[in-house]
Amino acid sequence: MTPVSEHDERPTREAIIDLDALRHNVRRLRELTGVGELIVVVKADAYGHGAEAIARAAVEAGADRLGVADITEGVALRAAGITAPILAWLHGPQAAFGAALDAGIDLGLSSVAQLDRVIEAARDRPSVVPVVQFKLETGLSRNGAAEADWPELFQAAAAAEAAGLVRVDGLFSHVSNTSTDDDRAAAVRFERGVALATEAGLAPRSLHLAASAAALGEPSLRYDAVRLGLAVYGLSPFEPTDDAGRSADAFGLRPVMTLRATVAAVRRVEPGAGVSYDYSYRTSTATTLALIPLGYADGVPRSASNAGPVMINGRRYQVSGRIAMDQFVVDVGDDAVAVGDDAVLFGDPASGAPRVEEWAEAAGTINYELVTRIGPRVVRTTRERS
Repeated sequence: MTPVSEHDERPTREAIIDLDALRHNVRRLRELTGVGELIVVVKADAYGHGAEAIARAAVEAGADRLGVADITEGVALRAAGITAPILAWLHGPQAAFGAALDAGIDLGLSSVAQLDRVIEAARDRPSVVPVVQFKLETGLSRNGAAEADWPELFQAAAAAEAAGLVRVDGLFSHVSNTSTDDDRAAAVRFERGVALATEAGLAPRSLHLAASAAALGEPSLRYDAVRLGLAVYGLSPFEPTDDAGRSADAFGLRPVMTLRATVAAVRRVEPGAGVSYDYSYRTSTATTLALIPLGYADGVPRSASNAGPVMINGRRYQVSGRIAMDQFVVDVGDDAVAVGDDAVLFGDPASGAPRVEEWAEAAGTINYELVTRIGPRVVRTTRERS
């Protein structure tokens, strides 16, 4: 990731990552949740923001641990010099547990088979005692140990820990965010698992169930730690139709990513001119069209055609016609727009930029998807005052 310099030529396509906003959000979330351990989730290249820079800034702001899905993501952070505790929890049948142990990565496990593989990988590393946490399936029907398997898993883990083969550091799960009743039912199952683990002789230090939505919306689900992803990036995990009291602004969070591009071409056209594929947009008067070099190859959703908001020179417009693979068009009327001007798709509303939620609504999706899907042609640059 490249730091921003006022002397550098602006990239044609750019995601500006505000690390000051990221640090602010981490500190604010610490205040809001009040938990002992703040886990900042940087999986999927930190939700599209750039994992290395985000991880460093999060730790600087007080994050206690980093969370990733895959071991490879954790190993990459170690290779970049990140020394903070890292937990990786989603493993395929060929997961490189040995590489995780070499990198000092803690492992979230979901079965006795995975525990056995970790112990086997540690046999070749006599100085290493794997640190593991167990993910329990409590209602999402996804990753995690099924309740019927908990007794066997906990007994095996207790025996391995007594033999010095592993250290069991935590238990965790996830909730569906479907309703308060559903999430509390998941918590009841989770607490059953905690009780069974204790009966088996385990004493996990860390219990965590809540990601961003539960951490902000249901204090009873915070336990010892929370895993914060979307909220750290300054976005609310709640639907825009929810109570405005649960918006990012209401929580005191600041968007970290601004997506912009440089206007690549400008042309004047007559009334009735067709724009982009299928002519789903035709001009009603003589007008000026601005070409924006971002498309669905860059993560701008085609489903937001004729709807996505764009700010150029401080004024708001919307996509005119179909979003193509590499580009889309904006009808700016008689406004003065020139090649080289900035077009901002979304960013901090305090600057006048559209919110990413406006694009999500236009595309029929969620804010999580919009930031995570930004493609590799879009240059990530960091901005910070320090």
